[in-house]
Amino acid sequence: MYQEKIEAYWSDPDRERELVAAISRLVAVKSVKGEAEPGKPFGAGPAAALDEALKLCAELGFTTTDYDHYVGLADLNDKETRLHILGHLDVVGEGSGWSTDPYTCVEKDGMLYGRGVSDDKGPVVCALLAMKAVRDLGLPLTANARMILGTDEESGSSDIAYYYSKEPYAPYAFTPDADFPVINIEKGHYHPDFGAQWAASDALPRVAAMTGGFRQNVVPPEAEAMVLGVFPADVQDLCDAVAKGTGAVFTVNGSANGCHIHCAGRNAHAASPDDGINAIAALLEVLGGLELADCGSTKAIRSMHAFFPFGDNRGRALGIAQEDEQSGPLTLNLAIMKLTETGFTAKFDVRFPLCANEDNCKRTCEASFAAHGISVTGDPDMTTVHCVEADSPLVRTLLSCYSTYTGVKDPKPIAIGGGTYVHDIPGGVAFGCDFPGFDPKMHAADEQASIANLLLSCKIFTQAIAELCR
Repeated sequence: MYQEKIEAYWSDPDRERELVAAISRLVAVKSVKGEAEPGKPFGAGPAAALDEALKLCAELGFTTTDYDHYVGLADLNDKETRLHILGHLDVVGEGSGWSTDPYTCVEKDGMLYGRGVSDDKGPVVCALLAMKAVRDLGLPLTANARMILGTDEESGSSDIAYYYSKEPYAPYAFTPDADFPVINIEKGHYHPDFGAQWAASDALPRVAAMTGGFRQNVVPPEAEAMVLGVFPADVQDLCDAVAKGTGAVFTVNGSANGCHIHCAGRNAHAASPDDGINAIAALLEVLGGLELADCGSTKAIRSMHAFFPFGDNRGRALGIAQEDEQSGPLTLNLAIMKLTETGFTAKFDVRFPLCANEDNCKRTCEASFAAHGISVTGDPDMTTVHCVEADSPLVRTLLSCYSTYTGVKDPKPIAIGGGTYVHDIPGGVAFGCDFPGFDPKMHAADEQASIANLLLSCKIFTQAIAELCR
């Protein structure tokens, strides 16, 4: 139903130009979270992105509402709302290694490049233009579809919590912030802060300082250490060997009393740690292989190396590795570490499956740490796994829409480690915009989106909105 009309609508070259232009407008706004200001709860960048998006929505003919600059709304019509579509305008920091300006949307060879083209400004535009398509085509509706434009998804989704503290959930909800065909399971999260303290020491050789990582949900792309009493000639062969085994790149510079070691890895989303090269873990491979003096920092380095060996992205060394058929394996990302002469602090990111619980994950981890004199700060929660039944009306409808426009027969919903806006929304699922086999380089340099895939997403969303709100 409606497929012929929808295909014809999106085959117009003007639709592609409109899509690219709208995405470019949003990508141009650097919307990384900053310090809160009056009327700008997540800083100037996300607020500016919301302003621009609401301006775009008004130009598209939607009724808009601003919820104190936490979220903005765009309503398709004035009927009772049946569908919430949740997208976010905030982005993670650009990091390093880009081939182009991350805040200029570059079109080349059928691709778009720029921070947010896939996560999540591009998909937001797809959903908005799909709403417009439903209206332009005059498809019959008995209910409203509401686009909710968030500004804090990358840092905890307090924006959406604010909105739902004031407004009810809709019968249906999806977010175009993940993968097709449909994601009905999002793993739970465990994000502890941990560390240890010790007395300063003059013993040599020792690691005097180490730092790496910048965000808990990103595989750290860089790490560095200052090692006293060890010089470049002492460590270069070890660095070369670790580089060969990990893919990391090491730079060693000498000083009067030791050497500085820099490790460059590759960032990736923490939900997919196998896609990155963890610079902290790679650097620990080097530091853990050095002959160091018996002191507090050495014990910490030895313990961290033992618990987080390079490539162990399942938590085997911590004793928490597990998986089930429905939701897949536990994943682990050692995200941040800072070591000084008197202690260290660190953070990791675990995404756990349905079979995990406090005993076989949280308490096991704490016991492993305690045996090495490492303590977890406070009592961090394990968030629950989000699971929507595969035979629910929403999942069945969305899978049908996906199948109609892709030709994929009998597609199945999938589980992911990433957390989206719908994690705490009853019955909500993630739906697009990434297609199987495509790497959007999310949270990495040269983030990319296929224009053809974006247009295909627009068709699928148009059908989905029409089906769910008819």
